[in-house]
Amino acid sequence: MKPVAAPAHRSETAGLVFLFAFTLVAVVGYGIFGLNPARLPAGGFSRRLYNVSFQLFAQAQILIALAILMIPMVRRCGWRLFVPLAAVYVLSFLSEHIGTGYGIPFGGYEYTGLLGARVGPRVPALIPVSWFLMAVPSWVMARATLGFRSRRSSRVLAGAAWLVAWDLALDPAMSALTPYWRWAETGPYYGMPWMNLVGWYVTGVVLLGVLDGLADWARLDALPTRWMAGYYGAMVLMPVGMLAAAGAWLAVIVTIVAIAALASVSILRSGAAPIRDSVVA
Repeated sequence: MKPVAAPAHRSETAGLVFLFAFTLVAVVGYGIFGLNPARLPAGGFSRRLYNVSFQLFAQAQILIALAILMIPMVRRCGWRLFVPLAAVYVLSFLSEHIGTGYGIPFGGYEYTGLLGARVGPRVPALIPVSWFLMAVPSWVMARATLGFRSRRSSRVLAGAAWLVAWDLALDPAMSALTPYWRWAETGPYYGMPWMNLVGWYVTGVVLLGVLDGLADWARLDALPTRWMAGYYGAMVLMPVGMLAAAGAWLAVIVTIVAIAALASVSILRSGAAPIRDSVVA
């Protein structure tokens, strides 16, 4: 018998509201001042804040998102959550470490110093955390829409597609609009080479396969589906909001269409109703 996911607890709802609020403030700040630093008053605190804002807000967003994701995971999974967290962290770090060193599987690229301290010489410590932040809701939504009777391969492939949909906005926002990483060879989609999407999908399949394999033992089935969908939306809002503020409408439209298509295909394939919190299968 599959675990029943209780409705989101008050603390979980409050955390999600805070994440949306923080994201909206960051996006509005980027649109008003990040794209137009001339609007800042000369000298003073505002100028000093602007000088560190791209580093401060990016790192803070990842840490805040991690803390908020931990609320339902700790309440529903307990100490077992640290096993999938460690597994995703190590595997995604290895993927990034190889990618920044040898150009496989994402293409050649390097991180700038805006994302803080590194594990080893090339990969910021927060990057594997960000993989975990999106791998979990991607898996939850894929499993919820396809159902527990679906094949594991279908759930994993669908979850990896949800990860790639996020990158359709993330990469243009974080490499074309802001210099969090730089590509060795530019490509046709806001400077991103197509190989990056292949690398994201392959990495996503590995990470989602691990999560799916650990799901029953780690009690991931008990995570609230609707809350996770909202969390995914809050994480997508940051890059999509930045792109909209900068007028990069192609990336905004492509991301929204991709997410809508994934949701529609998943629901049609499973014959399920729209996502709800009754049973996370």
